[in-house]
Amino acid sequence: MKIISLLLMATLAVSSMSLHAEKLRMGTEGAYAPFNSIDKNGKLVGFDIEIGDALCKAMNQECEWVTADWDGIIPALLAKKFDTIVASMSITKERQEKIDFSGKYYTSPVKFAQPKGANIEITEKGLKGKIIGVQGGTVTENFVKGVFGKIAEVKAYGAQDEANLDFVSGRIDLLAADSFVLYDFLATKDGSFAEATGPDFDDPKYTGEGIGIGIRKGEEALKKMLNKAIAQIRADGTYKKINDKYFPFDVFGAE
Repeated sequence: MKIISLLLMATLAVSSMSLHAEKLRMGTEGAYAPFNSIDKNGKLVGFDIEIGDALCKAMNQECEWVTADWDGIIPALLAKKFDTIVASMSITKERQEKIDFSGKYYTSPVKFAQPKGANIEITEKGLKGKIIGVQGGTVTENFVKGVFGKIAEVKAYGAQDEANLDFVSGRIDLLAADSFVLYDFLATKDGSFAEATGPDFDDPKYTGEGIGIGIRKGEEALKKMLNKAIAQIRADGTYKKINDKYFPFDVFGAE
């Protein structure tokens, strides 16, 4: 009986260690600058990508990146097309019904943008009858529909770039997005006609518990590895170096 138990323990140990020996496939969207996008040379770049690479290094894990459309990224994870989602995905109760998450690796509120001088108040009265563009399948969409959906038209797009284009062309009145993505767009030539407006919205009911790395349920060994690696790159200065390359403030938020 003791021999059987020892053999079982050895089998479990080998099984839990197999993750370390295999290439970890990191899933992302590739259309959500400055967090994940594809540059002119076809290379994935952005905050998510550099954080993901740093985590792989901290875990001593060989990794490869795989892209998927946002609206199919969770099904792709569940279908084992990749092992993680590193794509600025908010940790929400709705998503936790399908997948699990690491701890957060950054925090981001929802923000609105309007054409300069439009003077649109981000209130029920101010948004009545307005058309608001959002990326579909995001916490921003959930928030805007949940709070303002009865008094404004909320138009959802497959990618943030599509929403940005309609905003530039005047087909929507306002743009709502993750605050970092919004400010990045406003800093571009196309976005220079617009300005951020209203407060930061971070109601946990909609924005969740921060941005985490999505994994399949039951993969506790991977979850522990990721959480340990997040703590490590925060402690050794790697996180700050990446953070400061993209943002003038600590995007991690409260510990």
